[in-house]
Amino acid sequence: MASTPIPGHPVRGSTSGRPIMALLDLVGRRWALRIVWELHEGDATFRDLAHRCDDVSSSVLRDRLRDLTVAGIVERGDGGYRLTGHKAFGSLTPVWTYLGMHAMDMSDPSAPKIVHVFMPRDTPMANQVEAAQYGARLSLVDGLINDCGRIIAERKAAEGWFDLSTLKEPYRLEGKKTMGYEITEQLGWHVPDVIIYPTGGGTGLIGMWKAFGELEELGWIGSARPRMVSVQASGCAPIVKAFEEGKTAAEPWQNAKTVASGLRVPQAVADFLILQAIRESGGTAVSVSDEAMLEEIPRVGKSEGIFFCPEGAACVAALRRLRLNDWIRAADEVVIFNTASGLKYLDVIQKTPH
Repeated sequence: MASTPIPGHPVRGSTSGRPIMALLDLVGRRWALRIVWELHEGDATFRDLAHRCDDVSSSVLRDRLRDLTVAGIVERGDGGYRLTGHKAFGSLTPVWTYLGMHAMDMSDPSAPKIVHVFMPRDTPMANQVEAAQYGARLSLVDGLINDCGRIIAERKAAEGWFDLSTLKEPYRLEGKKTMGYEITEQLGWHVPDVIIYPTGGGTGLIGMWKAFGELEELGWIGSARPRMVSVQASGCAPIVKAFEEGKTAAEPWQNAKTVASGLRVPQAVADFLILQAIRESGGTAVSVSDEAMLEEIPRVGKSEGIFFCPEGAACVAALRRLRLNDWIRAADEVVIFNTASGLKYLDVIQKTPH
């Protein structure tokens, strides 16, 4: 259970643990690693990493939005956040959609709550259909995720929308940090040597880093921390570029392009926090080509029986490279993330020659 203390408003929501599984055939044996764990966020129900936000974020929002006269939501991600489809409060149907920006209309507090979702037009079809079926008002934008965010920013005041974009409301980070709790618990209350995480907006990476600090304060773990690895697409790698150049903030990436929609984030709001966590942990940042991602998807499927999304496959490609150059050592315990089911990318994968 997760609980966020707000005076006069006790709020609880189940975060429901995700399985952590050993990838023995693919890497543990072939690459002479002690063990590689995969935190599986995608399954046949189409749940994914973004749903982790729902239970904490939506539980608090359901409670707090009763006190607001104006609200709206903005969001981004890589596979299918739902603020719609979580338990509705009043007539609000939440819709986090991993690949879009969201705005919730609360200009009339007594009226049904409407969630507006703005997505790039080439967002995988599964995400578009999902948002629409949950009752969102979906708008497709000719541009990237930052263009969707710009539209929300320009319209939110006049339309009466509440901005719930990445790290502009505090509770989604609290949902994402549960990944750090779950890893630590499932590994017997110790942290792994390395965590490899696909990074678009980077909320998950920042959340886990926050979680490890909290666990140490509770006395449940010591001062040891994983080396955090940020993985991005070579066609959109602002964090990698900033890390390699020794900068504390990332410049906007021009002409961003990748099949991994969740990694196509030209400028992360929390770029400085992502870079800070990587450096404090002694970690690194790696970019991976689309070709490498798409090669790993069937490779993992054949060896492990798991249908990875491109973002998860990027982590496998990064692991392969870091092991080959010995940045990851044979004795290291490694956790990688598969942030959604490959089922969400059927239209993208089908178009790609193998």
